[in-house]
Amino acid sequence: DPQQLELATSGKRKLRRFIVIDEIVDKLYGSKVREYFEENNVQYKILALPTTEETKSMDLVLNILQEVQNFSIDRRTEPIIAIGGGVCLDIVGLAASLYRRRTPYIRVPTTLLSYVDASVGAKNGVNFLQCKNKLGGYTPPVASFLDRSFIQSIPRRHISNGLGEILKMALMKHKGLFDLLKSHGKYLLDTKFQSYSSSADHWDAALQTTRIAIETMLEELAPNLWEDDLDRLVDFGHLISPELEMRVLPSLMHGEAVNIDMAFMTYVAHTRGLITTEEKEQIIQCMRGLELPVWHSGCSWPLIKRALMERLKHSGGQPRMPLPTGLGVAEIFNDTSEETLERAYKLWVRD
Repeated sequence: DPQQLELATSGKRKLRRFIVIDEIVDKLYGSKVREYFEENNVQYKILALPTTEETKSMDLVLNILQEVQNFSIDRRTEPIIAIGGGVCLDIVGLAASLYRRRTPYIRVPTTLLSYVDASVGAKNGVNFLQCKNKLGGYTPPVASFLDRSFIQSIPRRHISNGLGEILKMALMKHKGLFDLLKSHGKYLLDTKFQSYSSSADHWDAALQTTRIAIETMLEELAPNLWEDDLDRLVDFGHLISPELEMRVLPSLMHGEAVNIDMAFMTYVAHTRGLITTEEKEQIIQCMRGLELPVWHSGCSWPLIKRALMERLKHSGGQPRMPLPTGLGVAEIFNDTSEETLERAYKLWVRD
């Protein structure tokens, strides 16, 4: 908006920004963030918070809103900035959507998972009554700023965690992305998704991988931003994982729980004859190569049945089960029998 730009740069009014930052990110990058705002003569308030699945609650949203009210922002010209992982971006998105009915906000993801997943789309939310993201809404950010240099400071397990969501898009929509993960997975883990021009063998695998993952995610989400159509390929890995993740907190991270769900569903696809034994093995080997768990003792047969019953409640009485029908191709199925699921489960556990 030219008028707003004029107002912001004319110097008539000091720029003001309210920033919510994950407390671990604040320890690592807080001084740089403060320096940036000071150099640009911005009046700012930084709220550093513990943003984890266990703290992802309405209480934290209200805590943020109390601080926003104290700081007093102009909801048209002063977006709230969220700097952190997916939980931080979800919480701040919900807080912004509630404050004066809708305040603009900006997402700055700092983990691989949030970079390729939470940064894209309109959803935000918090956990409620031991259920994942039970409260929330659809309010897209005004911008997402993507900077892979944040990822170099996160632990290796967190990189692997993010690779789970990238693999999801590869299995559903992009054989080329699957091949990239298969060939360069270890390199991406070792280099923490940083770009090194000297490595001709891997050219810029990090840039290619993240770009394709985000583009395929956008292809899926953009035409269906408010989920009017419940047949969604991006739900692969998200039928059983919400129940599993909340049940075993904090032992599994989101991408790990998603991958365990995907591993089981790969066996379901194989049992149904949708993929060959060789394709099933390639998928499981790729998961192992990305250092992702392919099984968890908490993922029992009763938990799977309960999770799929819960799925029926929220998807119009149909399971709407995305399954691979090859490498990088998939369809949604509503006719998988309980017998097929149980047979797949037994094979999965055996292996």
